[in-house]
Amino acid sequence: MPFTLRDLVADTGLGLGVRAGERALDRPIAWVHTSELADPAPFLEGGELLLTTGLTLRAEDCGGLVDRLTSVGAAGLGFGVGLSHRAVPAELVAAAESAGLPLLEVPRPTPFIAISKAVSHAVAAEEYAILRRTSRAQHELAQAAGTTNGINALVRKLARLLDAWVLLLDSGGRLLHSAPVGAGARLGELVSEVDKMRAKRGLAAAGFSLGDQEVSMQALGGRARGFLVVGRDGPFATTDHHVINSAASLLTLALEQVEALGAARRRLRSGFLELMLRGEPVQDVLGDLHAELPPEPFRVVVLRGARDQDELLAGLVADQPSAPVYLAEHGDEVVGLIAEDALDWLTDQSGLAVGVSEPSTAAGLAEGLRQAEQAARAARRGDAVVRFADLAGRGVLDLVPDCDAQAFAEAVLAPLRDQDVLVKSLQAWLAHHGQWDPAANRLGVHRHTLRNRMHKVEELLGRSLDQPGVRAELWLALQVLDRPEA
Repeated sequence: MPFTLRDLVADTGLGLGVRAGERALDRPIAWVHTSELADPAPFLEGGELLLTTGLTLRAEDCGGLVDRLTSVGAAGLGFGVGLSHRAVPAELVAAAESAGLPLLEVPRPTPFIAISKAVSHAVAAEEYAILRRTSRAQHELAQAAGTTNGINALVRKLARLLDAWVLLLDSGGRLLHSAPVGAGARLGELVSEVDKMRAKRGLAAAGFSLGDQEVSMQALGGRARGFLVVGRDGPFATTDHHVINSAASLLTLALEQVEALGAARRRLRSGFLELMLRGEPVQDVLGDLHAELPPEPFRVVVLRGARDQDELLAGLVADQPSAPVYLAEHGDEVVGLIAEDALDWLTDQSGLAVGVSEPSTAAGLAEGLRQAEQAARAARRGDAVVRFADLAGRGVLDLVPDCDAQAFAEAVLAPLRDQDVLVKSLQAWLAHHGQWDPAANRLGVHRHTLRNRMHKVEELLGRSLDQPGVRAELWLALQVLDRPEA
């Protein structure tokens, strides 16, 4: 506990008397300073006990001296009697009592140096006690971090050391560990504060109140690999902050190790996937990764559109279902081998183009990947999940990228630009399979008029409409121009 004015007064060897401000005697003393200046405030930092004999102090100056000491946060004023003044001036007592500033009377036999030594010894003892408590706590935290389930053990140890609740969040603000377990329910109250800290990026710390709780939050590591949140009734002491900082450093190192191991495992998965695609037998060398392979038949899934594949993979691994899921990188996309009963999990991957193959086996993995990639390309219009089997009902145009289809249509129909009547006549004629009377009736013109228009179309295009391939190209081009934009 900090050394206070009350502790100093309790030292009977000093013989100090309290003349004013007794209710504020629990103020801690940061240091002792002696001064006979009329205005010692510029030389104080706050928290000091100022000692003076009032050598130049006049009765009318007492109020000003008290005001200046109060303004800089002085802990109190010690007035030595028996030298310049036989007793503490009544005006000084009245001013100190009015301002709530503790005023101590220092008897003539007590040298100021004795008070300074008493405070110095007490401050040194407090700092040593803080150092010992911090060192002991750091040792216990390090021991916890070195256990099998180090991160969780460290979080629980920190909660016990500080008699607090502790949350460990990942970089996205999701709960990883909590102590006690029920403390995780507080996460909903912290969303706005977590969002503020995530926006700061890099190293950041904040302290705030949450109802009657004092909360300390800090980012873990320069890349904010996670967030440590500690809360409890009452403020945190200096020792507590040292302990929190130590725990944050250990957690940062632990998360870095987890991240490095995760990245290594992702690289292994990707390497093994490439081998499996080439038909190489890898079951004997997969090790514990073999447990992630789903039973056959499984589905091959391709996820496209992620800005950061490492981040996507880490998030997928963290949120994957209990059923086996094998996730890896392949080029600029993420590939998953997923059990049939786990496919519903994919509906949560918003913002990505997701393609799903037909049921596949390890021997048919390359074909399954081709199907999934084709389905993922068809998902470009915002579908949550597209299955390869669904492509047959979507039309051939959905298998062609929009930009390519548009360029094809504009090139084919370029000679008919600004010829709306001819374009509509061509569309009606093709829609009726080249039958003159039904197409003419649809347009409301005579069949000879329609024949003349089709001859004009042939002249402008420089191609014969009798050729099935030409009619097919024109029909596709007209469909591209008619379809709504994505």
